Amino acid sequence: MKKEKRVLAFDFGASGGRAMLGIYDGSNIKIEEIHRFSNDPVIVNGTMYWDILRLFYEIKQGLIKAKFHGGFDSVGIDTWGVDFGIIDECGDLVENPIHYRDGRTKGMLEKSFEKISKDEFYYITGNQFMEINTAFQLLSLVEKRSYLLEKADKILLMPDLLNYMLTGIKTTEYSIASTTQLLDAKKGMWSDKAIEALNIPKKLFTEIIPTGTKIGQISDEVCSELGIKKCDVIAVAGHDTQSALVSVPNEEENFIFISCGTWSLFGTELEKPLINEKSSKYNITNEGGYGGKASFLKNIIGLWLIQESRRQWIKEGEEFGFSELEKMADSAESFKCFVDPDASEFVPAGNIPERIREYCKRTSQKIPETKGEIVRCINESLALKYRYELEKIEECTERKYENIYMVGGGIQSKLLCQMTADACNCKVTAGPVEATVFGNIVLQLIAQGAIDALEEAKKIVAKSPDIRRYSPQNTSLWNEAYERFKEAKTAYAIRATSEKALYANIMLQKGVVVED
Repeated sequence: MKKEKRVLAFDFGASGGRAMLGIYDGSNIKIEEIHRFSNDPVIVNGTMYWDILRLFYEIKQGLIKAKFHGGFDSVGIDTWGVDFGIIDECGDLVENPIHYRDGRTKGMLEKSFEKISKDEFYYITGNQFMEINTAFQLLSLVEKRSYLLEKADKILLMPDLLNYMLTGIKTTEYSIASTTQLLDAKKGMWSDKAIEALNIPKKLFTEIIPTGTKIGQISDEVCSELGIKKCDVIAVAGHDTQSALVSVPNEEENFIFISCGTWSLFGTELEKPLINEKSSKYNITNEGGYGGKASFLKNIIGLWLIQESRRQWIKEGEEFGFSELEKMADSAESFKCFVDPDASEFVPAGNIPERIREYCKRTSQKIPETKGEIVRCINESLALKYRYELEKIEECTERKYENIYMVGGGIQSKLLCQMTADACNCKVTAGPVEATVFGNIVLQLIAQGAIDALEEAKKIVAKSPDIRRYSPQNTSLWNEAYERFKEAKTAYAIRATSEKALYANIMLQKGVVVED
């Protein structure tokens, strides 16, 4: 039997984080949660920040607790994408990283196209255009706060920033770099052309290292403070989506995956990036993963809609757990109304239930009133949005997909899993719930030589007891619903375009030109 290996995975999401101990006995991986904490953004003078010092404090608490749980041989950190911290020449943090939902990037997408054409930008980076992306956050600094960049020596994306705080080493892991819209997708290196076009200082960017690389060891300072032994820090797939993809228990080569959480990352895995006229038209991203593979995917607003709805109801004095909300949705009327989860009004925090009602009103649908109707509308709309994107991916790859693998916390909703199978007319394998943590652990074990290859790791993960399978049902009813979903989506787009044109005309009469 192989010697037992113990590795510590830190997994950060947009609302919380965990320290998870992975114990590998040569045959199975057991995971133990040893520390959990919230991740609460802080708004100061109208700017939304991540409380990075608190998050690093929580890492230290996790390290201490892991020491008393038998110790660990290495550490790996994964987080959400796009956000970053600025480090000055003294190695100090210039300011807390700003949240991707902050309003500073408004208008930056269009501004970037004045500097580099949309087509050229996409053909270099292969990224889905989203205003939250790192490129547009940096452009906002160039345009509005250039003095910060004058102080800057390097920028570090969130997992790289936390690794730097642990080790003192500044570097950028490949998968997290691919979320920036500044990586040349085909060459796997920073794009000088995109960076220069946006007037971003090239000196800010560190070397890109392959996923699964040993960065270094926890610094003497941290070890002394916490009373822990030195150990390796591994650059796992820093973007949580790519850590989750590592643990997808697929057997076939061609499959669809959904990393289901606050966001739904929906796509397939390819040997190399797919960048062409169709992928540009459909705004599909190419994200870098372990082994240099490409994830051809769409970012879809996911369970954020339910999470934010629940927060709204709590503000109104009614608190329900997610399981209670699912029961309400299960008993609500089917196919009453639909929304496009990616409509712009659903991005900011706020009263999502009211925005859903307004969307339905504007598209001449029945208006959901109860909490169950709101949650059912969200779940059905998500499932139908998955089908909408599935058709685009099939068209681009010229492949048909029969199997969908859903991973992440969202698969605890059996209702959403079944709806996904129904809407997409595909078999769905859901699990593991802790896919991101499993992926983080697996990549550490491979880097440590405890597991030989990814194929072996997937077989180990497939033994997870929480994997469930769903077969499509009532496909004719879902086909009808899909047509109504597309009609509502089109009606909304037409209405939004008309309102924008009307507003531009009114402003023009006042002598104000509104840019498109």
